[in-house]
Amino acid sequence: MSLVAQFLTQINQYVRLQQGDNLRAWLQVEPNSAKSYYDMAAELRAKFNTASGLEAAIDTHLPVDDDVPDGQAAAWPSFQSFMKDYLTLWRDINYDDLLGTHELLTALVNSCGTAFTHPTYGAMLLQASMSFSVTLARFTLQLNRRPDLTRRIRSVDEDSGGKSVAESSAEIIQKIFTTCLTDRSVGRVPEGKKVGVYMFANLVLKLLFACRRTNLAKMIFVNISTISPPLSLYPASQRVTFLYYLGRFNLSNQHYQRAALCLEQAYLQTPPPLVSHRTNILTYLIPCNILLGRFPSNLLMQRPEAATLKSVFVPLCEAVRSGNFIQFQHHLATHETWLFEKGLLLALTHRLRPLLWRSLARKTFVLTYVPPADASSRKAATLDISHLHAAAVYVQRRLEGWIHYHPNARGRPSSQANPLFMRAVTNNVQESAETTLVPPPRGPTKLRPNEGLIWGNAEITLDDVEMVVATLVQQGLMHGFVAHGQARFAIIGAKAKGPVVAGWPVVWQAIQERRYEEDFDINEVPGWVKG
Repeated sequence: MSLVAQFLTQINQYVRLQQGDNLRAWLQVEPNSAKSYYDMAAELRAKFNTASGLEAAIDTHLPVDDDVPDGQAAAWPSFQSFMKDYLTLWRDINYDDLLGTHELLTALVNSCGTAFTHPTYGAMLLQASMSFSVTLARFTLQLNRRPDLTRRIRSVDEDSGGKSVAESSAEIIQKIFTTCLTDRSVGRVPEGKKVGVYMFANLVLKLLFACRRTNLAKMIFVNISTISPPLSLYPASQRVTFLYYLGRFNLSNQHYQRAALCLEQAYLQTPPPLVSHRTNILTYLIPCNILLGRFPSNLLMQRPEAATLKSVFVPLCEAVRSGNFIQFQHHLATHETWLFEKGLLLALTHRLRPLLWRSLARKTFVLTYVPPADASSRKAATLDISHLHAAAVYVQRRLEGWIHYHPNARGRPSSQANPLFMRAVTNNVQESAETTLVPPPRGPTKLRPNEGLIWGNAEITLDDVEMVVATLVQQGLMHGFVAHGQARFAIIGAKAKGPVVAGWPVVWQAIQERRYEEDFDINEVPGWVKG
């Protein structure tokens, strides 16, 4: 009996007995498969090089049988088509040809998914479907890192709409996910095809995030919210992976509270020895909490999983805490490439600005406020917005490269000073006791829109600063009101708590105490099905 006949006969036996685990073990597609598979491949190329030859062999050794004894199964038409694609893969595959391998795997997973939909016997292909999908995902990610190859196969016709390789593979695997999700098994514990809901969901999410099409993940979460069993009923590895991607999805959609809830649980459910996994989770959990006003503790940053993250996030927290725009911009520029690759740059660049302005306003108040001499005075504690405007103008000019001007030192240059530089400073300085900065000799640095306090090199006006303060009040990050006619920010509750504590509430608490619409729960995460 030929190797192909022996192989199909054994497959038929496993199908008869509905032994899904054995089917998965027998249906190998990996490059490191046993020699017998390569021997079968040689036989396929020699004796079964036509479609009709394969179909005849399958009909003979893996027939469709409508009269099956109770407790047994038989091959069905879509399973035969799947086996034809499987044998075709081994006949034609060349693992050195990444494009060809990916094409054969795509066809195999597609036909396996079709066979998997069989209402009676399809469930026995659950493990095989997962195995094939994992292999397809791995080859897809390898191909995704080869733009020289993906350009040649990216579709541009109307049917595909120019989808990327990863997106096309995710779409195929998502069909299997949908089959699992819509399975009609009704047990309290997931059984049948529903066992695979989060396995396939995680694989689809992995591919969508790899090709930066996170917007397409929304349908996965919507469908899971509708009919999926609770996440807690699935293995820890599946729970953690799903919560990781759900957290990243919410982070990319600016739902930082939801993202933090998911990522925190993913972190807590990951065993400490899995350092690299915990590092991946912290990479997104830490910035989520920073955006919510919760900075990482020293204890957390001393853990092994935070070793590579400390230099990125600790200086950032220091800059935000002190309202130091200069340090903030410099630090972002230093780590710009890494933050961009992680998808964090835009969120940190723009969404931390309110916290920076809050800290700058607080520092300005601490430096300029003079409490009334009479302790019983009912006069409200206020921040003169013109003082904050002066501080903002100073910071803006420092960002543009303005240099410190020391009037008392003019005419007495140090022996190490560059004469041309000193002459340029002298020619540009206007005699005034109101300035401590002078323009740089070659003109102000041209700032990108996100590098200035308001917009690039745009001049900061008093109205701009007043608008910023009003926005902070509206967001609950400053407690009081703006007296527009007097250009002052008046603090409410200064008598009871003290002006600093009353005027600048803790950011995290302020966010939690915001008033939302009645049907909105800040602690509810769509897509996370809880029991």
